[in-house]
Amino acid sequence: MPKSMVSLVFAAALAFSAGCAVNPVTGDEELMFFSPENDAKLGLQYAPAIEKELGGRIPDENLQSYINGVGQKIARVCQWPDVAYHFTAVEDDMVNALALPGGYIFVTRGLLQEMKSEGQLAGVLAHEVGHVVARDTMAAISRQIGMTALVTAAHVGGAPARVSRAADFITAVLSLQYSRDDEKEADLVGLSYMTQAGYDPNCMVETMEALEKLQTERPIEFFSTHPNPESRVAYLKEKIARRYQGLGALKKGDRDYDAAVLSKLGKHKGVKHPVAPQ
Repeated sequence: MPKSMVSLVFAAALAFSAGCAVNPVTGDEELMFFSPENDAKLGLQYAPAIEKELGGRIPDENLQSYINGVGQKIARVCQWPDVAYHFTAVEDDMVNALALPGGYIFVTRGLLQEMKSEGQLAGVLAHEVGHVVARDTMAAISRQIGMTALVTAAHVGGAPARVSRAADFITAVLSLQYSRDDEKEADLVGLSYMTQAGYDPNCMVETMEALEKLQTERPIEFFSTHPNPESRVAYLKEKIARRYQGLGALKKGDRDYDAAVLSKLGKHKGVKHPVAPQ
């Protein structure tokens, strides 16, 4: 039987075995083709290739430990705290952050340089954790490359004949297109996560305002892969006023971020990653 036919048969069998699961973020029941365990396997399989495409890890283990430490504070308060989350700072100069299925989250040098506080970093990482928990990444990838290609990618090894499917998956991750509804949900659940972790929710507003200002100067990658919902800053401020006022002093961490991140980034030269075709 031709390999393409085998893939189609396998995809069909997977579809018939699919079940429903409750989205932890929205509370809605959704059709799921993959289990969370398969999400983790897929992330583990492709995380090294994605990291390489993004220029590799920034070679400062103190910086990496700091980024991961902030991310783990967020992970502990999300609806999937038992997932093995990995937070990595990569050399790419584009202004972006992205999440692989199963809890592999990357933040670029370009974005790190635009932020000014630990709270702003927490907001970005909380947003990406929101995408992982809601499994938005899996949904976006399956829309972009098709379920058959996704199933194949989830089961390929290193065989040369299968490299094209792996390349399709990598390209899809690097040029993900979330929906505006997904973005708003990730913003709002991220606001909740960062506040529960002890960070000032206004830091997320500061980040979005800074990115929107930068967007007026040149197109930035964060808004090409994470569409900018209408009135993003407005609904974040409204949510903070309604839900998070009166919580007392929460952490911003300007000095901590300056010492752990900004003071280190000038030591290494970043690389420019070409934006994948949309």
